[in-house]
Amino acid sequence: MKTKIILLALGMFSLHVTAQSPVSGFMQNSGEGAVSLSYNYESFDKVLLVPSEIDGVPVFNEKSLSSFNLYTEVGLSDRFNVTLSIPYIDAEGEASQAVLDETGFENSRNGLQDLGIHLKYLVTSLELGTGNLDLIGSVGIETPLSDYEVDEGLQSILAIGNGSTRFNTIGIATYKLQNGLFATGQFGYSIRNNDVPNALLSQLKVGYAGENIYGDVYLGSQKSTSGVDILGEGFTGFFPAAEVSYTILGANIYVPFADKLGASVGVGQILAGRNIGKATGYSAGLTYSF
Repeated sequence: MKTKIILLALGMFSLHVTAQSPVSGFMQNSGEGAVSLSYNYESFDKVLLVPSEIDGVPVFNEKSLSSFNLYTEVGLSDRFNVTLSIPYIDAEGEASQAVLDETGFENSRNGLQDLGIHLKYLVTSLELGTGNLDLIGSVGIETPLSDYEVDEGLQSILAIGNGSTRFNTIGIATYKLQNGLFATGQFGYSIRNNDVPNALLSQLKVGYAGENIYGDVYLGSQKSTSGVDILGEGFTGFFPAAEVSYTILGANIYVPFADKLGASVGVGQILAGRNIGKATGYSAGLTYSF
């Protein structure tokens, strides 16, 4: 069914530091699934520190992230799905040659980031009014695929990840009307090692999923439960230990253009945050369904 493919396709297009939930609010039937390849780009030249926003990224003036992400979701049964994601990240800075010569830093870091594997289980599906309410539970792990550096002092501003292994538990509620309108909410908790603070995760998404087009608008957030402020009291130069919190507003559109192929575009903007770049990001991708 085209609608189910559309619903899956928007689960994987996410920004790097402002990532959407690793799982969507919809299920695949047994034996069905899709594979997507997306390109994501984001940049920022303002940083949300405490007590105020600052202009310019320390040392590097501006930071940009380009990434390619391979994502797949497969229905092992009508009630049990598995997702897999593999991102490659390229981080670039804009430090002057004089600064690079003085500090010995480099203007780029790149490599495979973190493998993500998540399981989704449809707990129950209820008919309510003219629609259906699905209650879904998810557990998963994200862990580094390469030995990228995270403890290089200020050079780590360009790190491609935080180097932690994260165990995620997420509860999802999705209400779908027969006319294609839907709303889905998520709330989760992420347990992290390597001195990276644990975090509360949430996302609210509303949109339309029809036979020939899908669109959504989402509001997502992360709230670290501990950590220190960058350049604040207790900060030792180890950036992954910072308290990283944010609110992001974004939108996605997906259009199928062949029997088993479709294309997607998306945009996202950090609205507020703590110890994070005020990034704007864009994404585009192709999805093959089976």
